Amino acid sequence: MFAIAGGALGAGGFNTPMFRHAIERMDPGHYLTSGYYEHWLTAVATLLVEGGFVTRDELDARAGPFPLSLPAAVSAADVDGGPPVSMPRFEVGDPVRVRDEGFAGHTRCPRYVRGRRGRVVAVEPVAPAPELEAHAAEKVDEAVYAVRFESTELWGDEGGEQCCVHVDLYEHYLEPTGEAP
Repeated sequence: MFAIAGGALGAGGFNTPMFRHAIERMDPGHYLTSGYYEHWLTAVATLLVEGGFVTRDELDARAGPFPLSLPAAVSAADVDGGPPVSMPRFEVGDPVRVRDEGFAGHTRCPRYVRGRRGRVVAVEPVAPAPELEAHAAEKVDEAVYAVRFESTELWGDEGGEQCCVHVDLYEHYLEPTGEAP
């Protein structure tokens, strides 16, 4: 299975984030009752059918009824990788708010910070954004920030006054608060 997945990946059938996302899209019942390499097989078969390398009928003719992953919530047309990132939008000290919306498909934005205000404490190196690359054929790089959230901002009085949480977040999760730095 490793050789098949590696061959399809090397031939340009998909990228690693697409592969990971195809496993995440498996029907929960199938995912929980199948083994590790069956997850791989399902993901590879799904991506090869979605990419037009093989039809569903061809797959079923060779393998019998074959369970594929559920359709993606986002298509490549929905993802705007945009131009290469040259300058990060935010600087250390900038107040930011995490966008409060349900992101389509997989996200690496923790739900507990959505809609919450924090402050940029570090600008990290530009990094690949796998959740965007899972829906695009090209590499998508994006600025990443370490954002400090006061625990009272996240959990109210339950958070404790002298506690904070730092979360690394991609730029597309963040928006300016309009407050002075």
